[in-house]
Amino acid sequence: MSATTEATGDPTGDGDLAVTERTRLRRMREKGSHRRADLDAVLAAGFLCHLGVPVDGTTMVVPTAYGVDGDRLYLHGSVASRSLVRAPETTVCVTVTHVDGLVLARSVFEHGVNYRCAMVYGIPRVVTDPEEKLRGLRALTEQSSPGQWEYVRQPSRKELAATVLLSLDLTEASVKTRSGPPDDGDSEDAALGLWAGVLPVVTTFGEPVTDPALPEDLAAPAHVAERAGRVLGE
Repeated sequence: MSATTEATGDPTGDGDLAVTERTRLRRMREKGSHRRADLDAVLAAGFLCHLGVPVDGTTMVVPTAYGVDGDRLYLHGSVASRSLVRAPETTVCVTVTHVDGLVLARSVFEHGVNYRCAMVYGIPRVVTDPEEKLRGLRALTEQSSPGQWEYVRQPSRKELAATVLLSLDLTEASVKTRSGPPDDGDSEDAALGLWAGVLPVVTTFGEPVTDPALPEDLAAPAHVAERAGRVLGE
């Protein structure tokens, strides 16, 4: 292994993800984690990631859906997608971020964001095995819409041929989080008498909107309707 990717174990003793030069926590280490359970929690709470990959001499960052199945992270897209076609040729970085609140302090300098973020590095693999491809696509579908895979028509051979599925191992990753109030409650600025605190940011599902092409009396299935009003990730 090169010095860039060589795993060094977990010198902080805080988890079971190997620490590499890419995932080593250099700043604000108290907010970081190499626990696999923390990584799983961040990934389970969402379905949208950003894929960073070199393309034609520049770096492209693409928002895309993801799914998790065991130790694998799955990404998919069209076979015509440059970012997905090039991804298996090089190391990529996948990030997942959840914003939980705006931290409004007494000074601009101390303002911040409460968040949960995961970064995953690796060289993805193109999935060619038919069974794994279906399993990965199911993981992608169920990540965002539990129950939808069994409800709708599953992919045809033609659709599968037009779809590229990438598999990325979850062993090289790190997590950072921030929660709580501003950090200036005991500073000189506390005497200013200004309001400070957190403005929560919560993503919730709304009521399903039926396709106007459908009959008016065709209601949304239970696995869709029951998510109305629920918070993403819960």
